[in-house]
Amino acid sequence: MPGKPFQSKLLPYADEILARLEAGGSYRQVAEILNRKHGLAVTHNAVFSFANRRRKKQGRQLFYEGLSPDIREQLLKQVAACWTHDSTAIEGNTLTLGETVKVLELGLTIRGKPLREHQEVYGHARAIDLIYRMLRQPAVTEEDLFALHRAVMDPSPLDVLNPVGNWKQSDNGTTGVVNGQITYKTYADPLDVPMLMKRWLAEFNRTLDAARRPEAAIDAYVRAHMGFVRIHPFFDGNGRVARLIANIPVLRGGHPPIVVPKERRSDYIELLWDYQNALGTIGRKSPLMPPHPAIKRFTDLLKEEWQCTLVLVEAARKREDELQKVKNQVPLWLQPERTEAEKTCTQKH
Repeated sequence: MPGKPFQSKLLPYADEILARLEAGGSYRQVAEILNRKHGLAVTHNAVFSFANRRRKKQGRQLFYEGLSPDIREQLLKQVAACWTHDSTAIEGNTLTLGETVKVLELGLTIRGKPLREHQEVYGHARAIDLIYRMLRQPAVTEEDLFALHRAVMDPSPLDVLNPVGNWKQSDNGTTGVVNGQITYKTYADPLDVPMLMKRWLAEFNRTLDAARRPEAAIDAYVRAHMGFVRIHPFFDGNGRVARLIANIPVLRGGHPPIVVPKERRSDYIELLWDYQNALGTIGRKSPLMPPHPAIKRFTDLLKEEWQCTLVLVEAARKREDELQKVKNQVPLWLQPERTEAEKTCTQKH
């Protein structure tokens, strides 16, 4: 193939190139393997340019893609711990971040903490795995929401009025204070939930790939979250499911998840109450997210607090850059051969 541009030379080996890079190979390593195996004469710069173009054509990378297996695994563990700790803490879980890590990574039982709190942490981590699997789906379904609900809820005896993994069968609501008086506001009528959630899913699925820019990602999160909690389709666990499912457009846009920190719990609950109190009970034909100042307050809160996971990703990318610099300085024949476990690590997610 003499005389042809390197893009044409490398095109027949596109899958192999991306697979080797995903498995942790450096651009220099991949170039040397291609030249030896296929009789090419390409540089590592050519492999770098080709890989970047192919990735752009395939769509935005997920935040953990393009990292070496060990760095990616550590990043996913860090994100899961942060996400799980803050989301369960907002609901009253008392496990600290350090204790959450011990439970998730070491399987430890924390003395003095109830079994229920350990189950909440395990359940939320399982739900995160479900979210990652949903990222490649063309749409999110009702059954996907039921699966998330089953994951985050504690195992409990069958209760017809409080079903796990199905829409609520009885009324629920929230309490706040208005003009010095305790006030109770109901969420959607159980009979209206199937129709409302059908509408919510249709709108949600239209926004799955609309979060390329950070501002669009926050907007997609806010719309999904506010509409979901206004309906409150489950008897319990709505907040955890909302904070999970609203991140699908964010993740598909190539961003790390947006995590509401437990330190902002009071602000978060207050703005949700203000929204519910002002708009009242949603009907089956009501707008899913009417305008209200609470929406901007929520947007501003997320802009301020997204740094938790963004910092983790930035640190992982820096470690990856340092690793690639080291790999590119060491001749291929001096580098240890990767084990089968390392080669297949990337298939986990």
